[in-house]
Amino acid sequence: MPDDSKHEGSSVVVYPANGVRGMVRIPGDKSVSHRYAMLAGIAEGVSRFHNFSAALDCASTLDCMANLGCEWKRSESEGEGGTIEVHGVGPQLSAPSRVLDCGNSGSTMRMLSGILAGQDFSSELCGDESLSRRPMARIITPLAEMGAKISSSEGGRPPLKIQGGPLKSIHYKPEIASAQVKSCVLFAGLFAEGETVVEEPMRTRDHGEIALRAFGAEIERKGNASRIVGGQRLRAIEAHVPGDLSSAAFFLCAAALFPGSQITLPGILMNPTRARLLDILMQMGLKVSVAHLEEHHGELVGTIEARGAAWRGGLIAGSDTAALIDEIPVLAATAPYSEGGLEVRDGKELRVKESDRISAVAMNLRKMGAEVEERPDGMRIPGGQRLRGAELDSFGDHRIAMAFGVAALRAEGETTIRGADAAGVSYPAFFKELRKIAD
Repeated sequence: MPDDSKHEGSSVVVYPANGVRGMVRIPGDKSVSHRYAMLAGIAEGVSRFHNFSAALDCASTLDCMANLGCEWKRSESEGEGGTIEVHGVGPQLSAPSRVLDCGNSGSTMRMLSGILAGQDFSSELCGDESLSRRPMARIITPLAEMGAKISSSEGGRPPLKIQGGPLKSIHYKPEIASAQVKSCVLFAGLFAEGETVVEEPMRTRDHGEIALRAFGAEIERKGNASRIVGGQRLRAIEAHVPGDLSSAAFFLCAAALFPGSQITLPGILMNPTRARLLDILMQMGLKVSVAHLEEHHGELVGTIEARGAAWRGGLIAGSDTAALIDEIPVLAATAPYSEGGLEVRDGKELRVKESDRISAVAMNLRKMGAEVEERPDGMRIPGGQRLRGAELDSFGDHRIAMAFGVAALRAEGETTIRGADAAGVSYPAFFKELRKIAD
């Protein structure tokens, strides 16, 4: 269960709204930005990325790459995020002079470990208090099988010490589907002799495979298996990072709370492994249309237009839970306002994110006067409830902070969210943008 003590950091007060209306330009996708920054570092030449994520997590990745010898700079001429340039050094990085600090970013630690496993030096990765509690055994196991020597704290938790070197290819079948683990092993496969295969129990996000192809690597995907042959060299690219659909989810759910609300989100990532969110939102009653669909470096991009209608609720289970793991907090936080409520199953992974998101959601909803049934791998939240403003906690988790910023829009009275600056992990300007669209 999350610690119910106050978290350090700023508080934000959210007032009730009558609806939401307007256009929001969502910052660059975190998942794509992480992978672009890492692959640019081991590519040859200078890569340029427009609308690169302004998230603190992605800043952690850039900082780690800089400490591995990959210079980068940000253009000040554009808005939040802007354009960055990464000077690739090819497959052989420089030994870091200090511990690589991943901050709060599990993505950084898990995926960068795959690249470090193939280097001829030792390195150490650490993180903040939250990241230090998150499980890393799921990457330690395959990387050790490939030949890397990795030590960790008790229970496979950070910090990680990696002695890299020559790697051998493997056919890896993870028990838990994870796009981060898949990308980690495929990145390591670049440095392995022979063909590395990752075969998952269910399909996950394929940003790693798409990014590898964008940088010139040949990679085959068939069913739930992805294959890459080692020894391939990457070349620099120039790309525009699409808007982050997981961040867009908060504004879509805000529109869903108020019949007649309208929101426009241009330039959003529409990758089929992510777009299941839109299917679920439409099933739950949100009116959604997508325009200007285009392909950029293998990723689909489009403009989402959404209109609030009857918010019905529903069931999220099985492969949908895996596909919506980042969006479940805001779907759950807004579920009491729906007609039928929400049930989440098969979500044990929610317990080991930046916070225990099942307990965090349940605790905050109860403070707002909601009825919640908490389960080991999910929750059931009845619909038709009236919530009141309350003093809530982010539990140091960006998605909990933002989810309850949205839920507070329809509460009776003002809501204070302690530790709201946690939103900066993925979306520093979130509360500013939320205030702009609230009627």
